[in-house]
Amino acid sequence: MTFSDFITDNGKKVTRDAFIRLVQVSRVDGKITDRELKVLHREGKKFGLTDPEIDVLIESEKDHHYHAPYSLADKFDHFYNLAQIVLSDCEVQESERKMLRKFAFEVGFEETKTEALIDLVLEGVKTRTPEEELFKKFRKTLF
Repeated sequence: MTFSDFITDNGKKVTRDAFIRLVQVSRVDGKITDRELKVLHREGKKFGLTDPEIDVLIESEKDHHYHAPYSLADKFDHFYNLAQIVLSDCEVQESERKMLRKFAFEVGFEETKTEALIDLVLEGVKTRTPEEELFKKFRKTLF
């Protein structure tokens, strides 16, 4: 089984890269906290991964840094994918919101708009708002 075998509830594939982004975003400040490690394990298990498989992926990424996308569309796509993973159990833990905040910081979103962007994308994913429509709202909120 590979990561490309996993499908989210709205039909989008969850790739290995999406999980690796979670690992890298968790490591943005140089380390993965125990809480973040728990989140990564919880999210990985939702896709049928075992704890040892998750540990191997986390360890394999220890020397890799997250390279933030340049274009707004790519930033939105990464943000959207992270929100899908966070919402895969229909709950949002504070540690998961923290991960989304880290991502927003890493890609250069204004701190004053971060919570609004997180709320917008989480709500859009929950209500299955079409990505194009959500991207327009995202741009409007950002600018």
